[in-house]
Amino acid sequence: MQRTGLTLVALGLMGLSLGASAQDDNRFITLASTTSTQNSGLFDALLPLFSEASGIDVRVVAVGTGQAFEIVRRGDADSLLVHDTAGEERFVAEGYGSERADVMVNDFVIIGPGDDPAGIRDGDTVEQALSAIAEAEAPFASRGDDSGTHRAELRLWVAAGITPDGDWYRELGGGMGPTLNTAAGMDAYVMSDRATWVAFDNRQNLDLLFEGDDALFNQYGSLLISEKRHPHLKHELASQWHDWLLSEAGQQAIADFEVKGQQLFFPNAHTATGDEANAE
Repeated sequence: MQRTGLTLVALGLMGLSLGASAQDDNRFITLASTTSTQNSGLFDALLPLFSEASGIDVRVVAVGTGQAFEIVRRGDADSLLVHDTAGEERFVAEGYGSERADVMVNDFVIIGPGDDPAGIRDGDTVEQALSAIAEAEAPFASRGDDSGTHRAELRLWVAAGITPDGDWYRELGGGMGPTLNTAAGMDAYVMSDRATWVAFDNRQNLDLLFEGDDALFNQYGSLLISEKRHPHLKHELASQWHDWLLSEAGQQAIADFEVKGQQLFFPNAHTATGDEANAE
């Protein structure tokens, strides 16, 4: 009888242990985000800090912003961190997101061959730079993948009054890293987020030729997903990630991240927009 009792106690403790293990295994979220945040190494710096503070792992699916939106629309990710403010606000308005907040900024830059055949290095505006590239019909490598970078590039062509076409304009349909590799191989101009460019090593003849125009501002936002739209997602865990990004600790971690001695992202948490903000 005593041995039976001890056995039952042992089995009970084993069951509790297995239950706790299963709970621990489930303490992760899937984050749909951009290739720039992944390729720059930012997540390698942030995620261990968040996991240590919360006990929650974050598994990143790094794709273009357009693809990230689609992943979440299907209900295949718990959280979203991208860089297309207009698209993010539309995502919330359509009922897929319950809240968005500005998290950090950096900027886009125009990269090109060091001899700068289109002569953009001394331009005053990015519109002038793009106009010069189009006029020279100098090779230009576009991501062409509906990413946040691609969307921003297309808006800049429109602002310059140009419809890029012809053999000089190459839409590649790939991420930022592969696009930079292709641009390096063909001595082409290319628009990149600064973080990926700084972390990029296969530069060959490429140089940073144009920067600093306010039109190249690059805002990143974190979004919570609507519980009404996708009740099966890990909303409570995703909220902890979202809140940590906006917290003093998260913002400081973003500010502390450097590559080759350069700070690549600048924190700027602002008031959230969405259901919660509307309720206020």
